[in-house]
Amino acid sequence: MSKGIVLLSGGLDSLVSLGLGINEYNVTLALTFDYGQKSAEYEINASKAICEYYKIEHRVIKLDWLKSITHTALVSGAEIPEGNELDNPEQSAKSVWVPNRNGLFLNIAGCFADGEDYDYILIGANKEEGQTFPDNSKSFIDRINAEFDFSTQKHPKVVAPLLNSDKNDIVKLALQYKIPLEYVRSCYAGGEKHCGKCESCTRLKNALMFNHDTHYIRELF
Repeated sequence: MSKGIVLLSGGLDSLVSLGLGINEYNVTLALTFDYGQKSAEYEINASKAICEYYKIEHRVIKLDWLKSITHTALVSGAEIPEGNELDNPEQSAKSVWVPNRNGLFLNIAGCFADGEDYDYILIGANKEEGQTFPDNSKSFIDRINAEFDFSTQKHPKVVAPLLNSDKNDIVKLALQYKIPLEYVRSCYAGGEKHCGKCESCTRLKNALMFNHDTHYIRELF
């Protein structure tokens, strides 16, 4: 039987990708990456709770060296840009860019697929972020799949269930399919609650408001 891996940050996109794809791709393993990001503890805890909910294995991969080669606001002392900078998406993307992050994460997942016989790798790449982050685009996914034809024996397929969806669509799908948004951790900052100000929080809050969901706005922020 085929089986799949999900890249799980605990955020909206990875949670909904898992919820939508767990049965179709028989997802049995989630990989969460700790690269020294400010929200690492909360992302790991959220991902653990999500995996317990879906009854799948959870592994945390530490990448301490990645922090040392980047000055991104996600890991450094630099101030995390607020959501009002969505009006300047190129600057915002530059502020939170982690070198080759999705490429690295997918290649690590490719190692697991090759070594432990997985057929699929799910990632939360989506249309909205693909407009400013090229490693969320269809072209990127296509090229990673082509790479795996050469770099693995298993030739796992990278699947992005949300590739044609924006944040409004993603929240709508989560509500429609009763995906447990109470576990989500989409904030760039460290803190018990979502800060409500960073780019990721702003995207999530806007999508919840668009879908007229006040319950999760009160619970998460």
